[in-house]
Amino acid sequence: MTSNVEKYVRPSAPAAQDAPEPEDKLHEECGVFGVWAPGRDVARITYFGLRALQHRGQDSAGIAVGDGKTVLVRKDLGLVTQVFTDADLSAMPGKVACGHCRYGTAGAKGWESAQPHLSMINDVIIALAHNGTLVNFDSLRHELIEMGIPFRSNTDSEVAAKLIGYFTQRGHRLRTGIAHTMRMLEGGYAMVLVRENALYAFRDPHGIRPLVLGKLDDGAGWVVASETCALDIAGATYVREVAPGEIIRISDDGFRSEMGCRPRTPANCIFEHVYFSRPDSVKDGSSIYLVRHNMGRRLAQETPVDADLVISVPDSGTPAAEGFAEESGIPYGTGLIKNRYVARTFIAPTQELREMGVRLKLNALADVVRGKRLVMVDDSIVRGTTSAQIVRLLKEAGATEVHVRSASPMVTWPCFYGIDTADQDQLIAANMTLEEIRDHIGADSVGFLSLEGLMACVPEGVGYCKACFNGEYPVAIPRTFYEEKFLPGYEPNNLNPVSAESKMNLEDVLNLEEKEN
Repeated sequence: MTSNVEKYVRPSAPAAQDAPEPEDKLHEECGVFGVWAPGRDVARITYFGLRALQHRGQDSAGIAVGDGKTVLVRKDLGLVTQVFTDADLSAMPGKVACGHCRYGTAGAKGWESAQPHLSMINDVIIALAHNGTLVNFDSLRHELIEMGIPFRSNTDSEVAAKLIGYFTQRGHRLRTGIAHTMRMLEGGYAMVLVRENALYAFRDPHGIRPLVLGKLDDGAGWVVASETCALDIAGATYVREVAPGEIIRISDDGFRSEMGCRPRTPANCIFEHVYFSRPDSVKDGSSIYLVRHNMGRRLAQETPVDADLVISVPDSGTPAAEGFAEESGIPYGTGLIKNRYVARTFIAPTQELREMGVRLKLNALADVVRGKRLVMVDDSIVRGTTSAQIVRLLKEAGATEVHVRSASPMVTWPCFYGIDTADQDQLIAANMTLEEIRDHIGADSVGFLSLEGLMACVPEGVGYCKACFNGEYPVAIPRTFYEEKFLPGYEPNNLNPVSAESKMNLEDVLNLEEKEN
């Protein structure tokens, strides 16, 4: 039956590109989207949903559509607009669809890593779109291989799909297969899955990775997505977040919700508020824009400076810069212009050409910054490379002083739950003091929002993962997964023990079900 799957995938293998130069940002791995809407153009709804989520991943994009009989998939490397043509979308009619846009991490950038991931369960085709990282996927993959289950890639998404297939074949219900799989997975994940006649959505028991539920305005369908901005473009009204550990199934039989595994201590990724989410999205009942604006106000209180003009590093630093200006009383202005047609900086053969990558993205307005003492506000400073180049750019344009302010705390710890964080030795705040950072980036002063200040700005009553700031990891990380990721003298704090279920092998989970029944 595998050959039947292959004919529904339209692979292409563009020539390999140079690896991207590490950027001075943390990056989410991807965005996911799903829609159940019989009688609607679900492929185009998904396409526009992915356009809204494009900021979460620019390496590959894909859409899977179920038409009641089979599942059709189209995916490729590139932006959503590069992967799909009008003809592609017209050739994908159906009642249910899911989509994915990916930011690939090291070792997972090829076409085989593009999603949705296609798999067969007996004679049923499923397509899985996954946001996050499974920290125990290596041991699970090894166990599946020992049982003779083949793999086409080295991604944790394929491991999840194979696990679902394994348990479904023995339990005869896809929901059962998903629930058993959730018991074994450790890490952060939000997944959307389609078969020919149904949509499934489920989320890790800590709620690390985001997933929201919406209802189409005509009342005839449902949407799930990584952010509410994708609901807006699809013409859907926000209903609620998918609960940690919850499985949602939507089909001709209606809407059904059940718990796939027990929820654990809430640990929403706090970087959704800092950087990942679009400012027009809503998270935990609060506008992302308003949260970032308040972060800028708090930043001005904590790190005051005597200056003439506040500018932002566009676009992610703009809400915080506006808040900083409002609180400080220093005028806000546009000092940097962004070229919106350059997605990423690629490695060039010389340092001179490499530095031109920043100039391709940003250019200083000399008439605005000349002779001014500037406060340059960014959402975060991770590696410091881009910050140093922008400071130099502004001073070359005539700025007399550049005071750099970060609207997030110092990022000192790597993330293992779905964010592309460098090893700790590449995180500038883990290697340098505040004064050393200032000298390294060439600023006249540098300041970071405190963790206490950040927590005062985000919605109350929500549990957050703050591991990138304080090293307190909500999910235990196998040593093989984090070995050599930490600098000498750094030990992760508060590593919760691995759950009893995730320690079980595949047969243990099936035996547990028999005892529970």
